[in-house]
Amino acid sequence: MTATQFTALFVSALATNVVIKFWLAYRQLGHVAAHRAEVPAAFHEKVDLAAHQKAADYTRALIRLDMLTVLFEAALLLGFTLGGGIQWLSTWVTGAFSGTLMQGTVLIVSVLMLQSILESPFDLYRTFNIEVRFGFNKMTLKLYLLDALKGLLLGAALGLPLLFGVLWLMERMGDLWWLYVWGVWVLFNLLLLFIYPTYIAPLFNDFEPLQDEAQKARIEELLHRCGFSASGLFVMDGSKRSTHGNAYFTGFGKTKRIVFFDTLLERLTANEVDAVLAHELGHFKHRHVIKRIAFTFALSLGFLWLLAQLLHAQWFYQGLGITGQSTALALLLFFMVMPVFTFLLHPIASAYSRKHEFEADAYAASHTDAHELVNALVKLYQDNAKTLTPDPLYATFYESHPPAPIRIAHLQKIGGFK
Repeated sequence: MTATQFTALFVSALATNVVIKFWLAYRQLGHVAAHRAEVPAAFHEKVDLAAHQKAADYTRALIRLDMLTVLFEAALLLGFTLGGGIQWLSTWVTGAFSGTLMQGTVLIVSVLMLQSILESPFDLYRTFNIEVRFGFNKMTLKLYLLDALKGLLLGAALGLPLLFGVLWLMERMGDLWWLYVWGVWVLFNLLLLFIYPTYIAPLFNDFEPLQDEAQKARIEELLHRCGFSASGLFVMDGSKRSTHGNAYFTGFGKTKRIVFFDTLLERLTANEVDAVLAHELGHFKHRHVIKRIAFTFALSLGFLWLLAQLLHAQWFYQGLGITGQSTALALLLFFMVMPVFTFLLHPIASAYSRKHEFEADAYAASHTDAHELVNALVKLYQDNAKTLTPDPLYATFYESHPPAPIRIAHLQKIGGFK
């Protein structure tokens, strides 16, 4: 392949992505608006019209912001690549720093920092405009900035040694460097799974042991029935940032813990909490987490092998507007442009995730009352202003969970009720 051919392929793929994303967004906007005036028949008794319309308006506001984000991110990618941004930064870094490892680390960090800063207005607008407008945001600007600072310091503490090590392996381990890098990547992610619950998550939220003894006894009985052991039951102060509710289990091995948002416990009944927890346990019982980790590791191995094939391909660099060649440039360019060429695989990943959700729902229905899970899901849809009427094609591309009508109809079928 020549550099000119790769440039044409890259620009065509990027333009196609933007067109498809806009087409899907317009479908979602139109579909949600067309069903805004009436609550779907399956939800007439559970959701009032005001809540349904709030969800529709919230969804449409997020979609409009997403459309602007798509345009900006495409323009930014072009600016970094064909527009000469990375080339300019590479030239500056080469002149300002000595040593290829230091130069490569500074180059990648500079691009990532600049990208984060330029994209931050979109997150700020979502947090302090859209989330405020619809009554979800509880975060102050001070807390937002403090989270950003903590994230930056944590990223530096964990990411910089990893990045430096990866670049060192790429330069020193010969043609099979990608296998060594993959091994380090796997070990790094497994380490994060172990330390996240007890060392990282508490940097951003407070986690208190569940105090309600009656509820604690119910949950422990459910855990015993499902054959699940955890290091503790915790309540997270999610209300410090948002009114959205959730529950999850985190950690790996002996560090597994179950976490409830305080907003979820305030909203759901004890039976509904049990049903939501049983759904999360269904993911554990069906080994969904392990399957996803294994899939991610296998995919990363494939990507690293592909990067190894491109490392010395001059057309790859020149096709993206770069005159030089280096391990850092290859790593940076590869992971910046790869999403452009993998976007059309989104429906496959979404379908795989929705399959897991159906399996977890079925598991919950076999260990708790399916009707309670339906009630809990409806409340969560309301509290999170999740639309009950997404466009089917949009959902196929983006939704990791089944659309509400399909999911609840599935629960009603396996639960034997309407």
